[in-house]
Amino acid sequence: MNKKYRKAVIAGNWKMNMVPSEVKGFVEQLRPLMPKAKTCEVVLCAPYTHITSLRRAMKDSRISVGAEDLSLHDKGAYTGEVSAAMLEDMGTQYVIVGHSERRQYHGETDFMVGEKAAIVLEHGMTPIICVGESLEQRERELTMEYIRYQVLAALSYIPDNKLRQCVIAYEPIWAIGTGKTATAEQAQEVCECIRRVIRERRGARVARSISILYGGSMNAKNAEELLSMPDIDGGLIGGASLKPDDFSKIIAAVAAVTGEESK
Repeated sequence: MNKKYRKAVIAGNWKMNMVPSEVKGFVEQLRPLMPKAKTCEVVLCAPYTHITSLRRAMKDSRISVGAEDLSLHDKGAYTGEVSAAMLEDMGTQYVIVGHSERRQYHGETDFMVGEKAAIVLEHGMTPIICVGESLEQRERELTMEYIRYQVLAALSYIPDNKLRQCVIAYEPIWAIGTGKTATAEQAQEVCECIRRVIRERRGARVARSISILYGGSMNAKNAEELLSMPDIDGGLIGGASLKPDDFSKIIAAVAAVTGEESK
């Protein structure tokens, strides 16, 4: 983590969990556990149905609101879809694009991910662009080639003047919801590769300004070790973001790594 050049981000991804009526109680538990000093950008990405409740509950807090996906379409006959304009109107600040579950279950391609990221930026929101390899790709030593391709495909839709507004999340598919976690060194190796790819194509100044998160089962126990790596600027948190105590400890780990006051 290098806060001299880029912001630290801890983003929760609730996935399809909780119901809107549970949001207020969650936030009431989380608020008193939050560090008094703002040590990082904290984001909660929730299902569409929860966003209004989440914004209301987090009023006057330092927590930003995010969505878990969006449509490629602006409007029209697309039953069940939610557009960027709808999210923007609800006050959404971040949007996850290209999560491995969207790729696996809904057939989203690398180019669709890039197109979605561009749409998010057009509406003044920040995309969290997910990339990551499967277990087979890692075992066959194809991780770096695959990650490189994913990054280049997604960023090909984004102009230079907007690239710094993006956040990239490395989420090894084999470590999501499995309890397995890449070692800090493995995660750093891939995050450094992501930054190197950006540096080669867009320049050193842009590369060092982009926050890169780790998103493979980061939790209260391993957060500090992962965040101590130079190219890991935060986490995209799944299951632990549903537990106020665990989520707050991950946020506090940022302060422990950077030496900032956490209480």
